[in-house]
Amino acid sequence: MRSYAPGMTLSLGMITCDSTDPVPLATWWAEQVGGQVADPYGGTYVLVSGGPVMLAFQLVDDPTTGKNRLHLDLTADDLDGEVDRLLAAGAGLVGRRGDESFRWVTLTDPDGNEFCVAGRAEAAEAVAPD
Repeated sequence: MRSYAPGMTLSLGMITCDSTDPVPLATWWAEQVGGQVADPYGGTYVLVSGGPVMLAFQLVDDPTTGKNRLHLDLTADDLDGEVDRLLAAGAGLVGRRGDESFRWVTLTDPDGNEFCVAGRAEAAEAVAPD
C-alpha cells in the first residue's frame, strides 16, 4: 500500500455547478439541503452553505449538454419519503435503481443536473470495509 507524506492530503472544499441562472438553482438546492444562500458576486457565483457540503453555482453563457461527468450522491434516513419530497419540490425522476439489498433513485435538479439519493443505512453498509 502506498503511503503519503504529512500535509499531502486533500479535503473537499465545495462542489461547483455551472448554470445559466445560478440564483434560483442555488435557492432550490439550499431549500433541499437546509442551507443558506450567499450571493457576494451579484449572481455570477452563488454559494450554499450550512448543508451537508458547501455548494456553489457559477454563471455560464451556455448550459452544459449531455450526461454529467460528476454528480452528487446523497443519503437520507427515509429514502422513499425524501424522494417524494424532492419530486414535489421540482426534482425530476430519472429512475429507481438497485435491488432488495441496495436501492437508490436518480433525480435531476431544476437545471437538469443528475443526482442520486440512497438510504443512509444501506449506503453505509454498502461502502463498509469487510
